[in-house]
Amino acid sequence: MIRTFTAAALAAAAVASPAMAQSPRPDQLAFRDLYKELIEINTTLSVGSCTAASEAMAARLKAAGFADEDLKIIVSPDRPKDGNLVATLKGTDAKAKPILLLAHIDVVEANRDDWERDPFKLVEENGFFYARGAADDKAQAAVWVDTLARYKSEGFKPKRTIRMALTCGEETPDTFNGVQYLIKNHRELMDAAFVLNEGAGGRLDSQGQRVSLGIQAGEKVYQDYTLEVTNPGGHSSAPVRDNAIYHLSQGLARLGEYDFPVKLNDAVRGNFIQMAKIEGGPTGEAMAAVAKDPSNAAAVAAVARDPGRNSMMRTTCVATMVNAGHAPNALPQRARANVNCRILPGEGVEATREALVKVLADPSIKVTTVGEPSPVTPPPQLTKQIMGPVETVAAKLWPGVPIVPVMATGATDGRFLNAVGVPTYGLTGMFSEPTGNGAHGLNEKMRVRSLYEGRDFLYEVVKLYANQK
Repeated sequence: MIRTFTAAALAAAAVASPAMAQSPRPDQLAFRDLYKELIEINTTLSVGSCTAASEAMAARLKAAGFADEDLKIIVSPDRPKDGNLVATLKGTDAKAKPILLLAHIDVVEANRDDWERDPFKLVEENGFFYARGAADDKAQAAVWVDTLARYKSEGFKPKRTIRMALTCGEETPDTFNGVQYLIKNHRELMDAAFVLNEGAGGRLDSQGQRVSLGIQAGEKVYQDYTLEVTNPGGHSSAPVRDNAIYHLSQGLARLGEYDFPVKLNDAVRGNFIQMAKIEGGPTGEAMAAVAKDPSNAAAVAAVARDPGRNSMMRTTCVATMVNAGHAPNALPQRARANVNCRILPGEGVEATREALVKVLADPSIKVTTVGEPSPVTPPPQLTKQIMGPVETVAAKLWPGVPIVPVMATGATDGRFLNAVGVPTYGLTGMFSEPTGNGAHGLNEKMRVRSLYEGRDFLYEVVKLYANQK
């Protein structure tokens, strides 16, 4: 039996002395072991196996009392290492739609020679866990497995069915994506009243104090475009002005100077209003002014000095790769660039391509959409049903810490579920440093305190969701 803790006890622990906070509870040590096991199973696309990770987490749940029929490892026949785990804790109300707990278990590649520590060994050092996936997204995946195991062990009978999906391919969707595969081939397992996913944590200041708790409603759409100029070329000893590289570079220069229009959705407007109160000063005044009037050019310019906030309030497109020419002594026959756009929810992929054509202002630059466009959907609403449990548990664990809506400027698997009518929200309760946690980069980390707090938070929140009418 896993020992359980009430929200009141957890709140008391949150304000305990630093010395006490450094001593993990027995149940936290058991969770750490689960987290370590998941971290140390390599799930990169190149040499890893999500199937092995799914099998290991299924074994954890079976040991907690789950029946085989409630544990499904689903593998695409042509992708044997990209297995997904779906686990079900049945509810007592057959008419109530399930809750889906989502996390991806694949991770970005990591080169041992570049890291200070082995990226596929969990290292706890100076109050942080270090490893590839320590934050993105094995922290939440481990919490979901642990949460279901705790519920099962303590005999919790939810009204709503709670379903968990640990999926593969979020980091490499052009190769394979588990959520897309499950939606297409096992739609019934992905149907839910709503989904809790990665995408929003909490924000700490430079001293490690909690500033705000985020909840994500909506995300920008990831889309690449190829810009290409072709030309007959010729001998470099007889240059002409009609040069493919010049055409492309001049177009890119125009793109570099261009700002897409400001368009605030409810989540971004709410974020600016809340953060204006928290930050205060000139930055706070500018954010409040933009929230009130997005056409206020001076305020927009002030807010846009922060790249993250600039990206929240408008579509962004940036050149990320360039390739041109074929010989050092020849005029270029081809010049090509990749432009990566992050498109606001509700704006179209084709409309953005057409906007690029206008900005580049050169008919010799051909603009082509790369790959299959991602679905574009409006952000889900932050209803009382969604906010109520978050507010209740957060007030007990972190009194006075404001809850701030956010829109992700990156992309998660939530875009696929939102597109089929399943509202998906980012919620972790894990607070991170203002400089980030190194996800996708070197020496990825997760604050130990934040991981344990997020585990307690999600355990309580999901219980409240599961017993809603």
